[in-house]
Amino acid sequence: MLLRFLIFVAFQFVGAALGWYFFEAWGALAGSVIAAWLWFVVDLLRALRVLRWLRRGDAPSAPAMHGMFGEITDRTRRLLRQGELQLLESQQRLQEFLAALQASPNGVVLLDPQGRIEWCNQTAAEQFGFDAERDMMQAIGNLVRDPTFAAYYAGRDYSHAVVMTGRGSTPSRPVRLSVHLNPYGQGRKLLIARDVTAVEQAEAMRRDFVANVSHEIRTPLTVLTGFIETLQTLQLTGDERARYLALMAQQASRMQTVVQDLLTLSRLEGSPLPGMAEWNPVANLLLQCEQEGRALSSVLAGDTGPGHQLHFDVPEDDACGELAGSHHELRSAMSNLVSNAIRYTPAGGRVDVHWTWLPDGRAEFAVQDTGPGIAPEHIPRLTERFYRVDRSRSRDTGGTGLGLAIVKHVVQRHGAVLRIDSALGAGSRFAITFPANRLRTPAPVPAGVSGVRRAAGAWPSSATAATP
Repeated sequence: MLLRFLIFVAFQFVGAALGWYFFEAWGALAGSVIAAWLWFVVDLLRALRVLRWLRRGDAPSAPAMHGMFGEITDRTRRLLRQGELQLLESQQRLQEFLAALQASPNGVVLLDPQGRIEWCNQTAAEQFGFDAERDMMQAIGNLVRDPTFAAYYAGRDYSHAVVMTGRGSTPSRPVRLSVHLNPYGQGRKLLIARDVTAVEQAEAMRRDFVANVSHEIRTPLTVLTGFIETLQTLQLTGDERARYLALMAQQASRMQTVVQDLLTLSRLEGSPLPGMAEWNPVANLLLQCEQEGRALSSVLAGDTGPGHQLHFDVPEDDACGELAGSHHELRSAMSNLVSNAIRYTPAGGRVDVHWTWLPDGRAEFAVQDTGPGIAPEHIPRLTERFYRVDRSRSRDTGGTGLGLAIVKHVVQRHGAVLRIDSALGAGSRFAITFPANRLRTPAPVPAGVSGVRRAAGAWPSSATAATP
């Protein structure tokens, strides 16, 4: 400011000196006034340059000036530059925040005070069927017509979430969304949608599992309790007592089988995957399955009834090779398929067991029966726990409804594939295809050589299911 004042005084002095030189006293006064106005005009022009630049607000185009206006220009330019950097940083943070919301597994929708969509991530667009461009600033109530959500939105009680049907939901593949509105700011709302389909299905499976286990165990317990009361209260002959005790032993064995199968499933789900260090001779596994199958057939046939025709059509022991994995699990899966075929095939029927080497190095264990067959609608659910096509028949044959669930878990744990082919009235075929990396054979098997000698005619394939 002092320099500015000194320059102004210098202008006055020079003007007065020039006026005195040309016009003496009155010239000095006029020169001083003219110098003051000249100073004012120059200063005004400099101020107008600064004002024009401030109106543009473009920091790089700041005029090069000195003095007070130069300092004002420099300070203003630095402030503008700082503001631009802060704005750029804020925009970058906003983009990072929106990118984080975009990456969220939950649907996120931002609503203005009127309930219009200001922004939504891709997950929400898929869950509700929004178009990220077309539906911006559209009322959420016009786009989401589910009655549950409409009542929730209109009720203005957002202390809890509601569950509604998601877009694309079908009876075979339901989609359930948990939607929660969170007010914020000046009347704005944050909508968070979470896919709870798997949670609800798991809860339904848990309820069904508990109910089925309770039912399966309660039935033999009821029988045992009734027989015990009978033995305690009635005078029975030796034959009657022996018969009741035999029935009690049968029900106790059935209950023990259910518990053992449940423990097996629990162990399969909680244990690490089987490694590749344990190699099991396939011939031994097949021999154990054959022994168990013939024993079960004898029990089911009784003393006088006709047994099953069991045929184990497999290569020689040396050509069966070895299979890597858990011996107990592999034996359980193979034995379950054989025992299921025997249980559900009428007396006198035929059960064929095959071990086949495939040309690509894989191998197939297959069990084929001449039972009543399975309707197509039941095949996809056969590996569910306690699922039965005919509950009364499965109880008569001693099944627990857990055998194929155990097979499915063993197959998945060993990287194999379970395939089910069946047709009503034409029997069923259950096959496990093992991957080549879990197989080895002492002698190379020529391409096309197979241990299966199928009967003439194609196997019916009106209903097929494959489980990885």
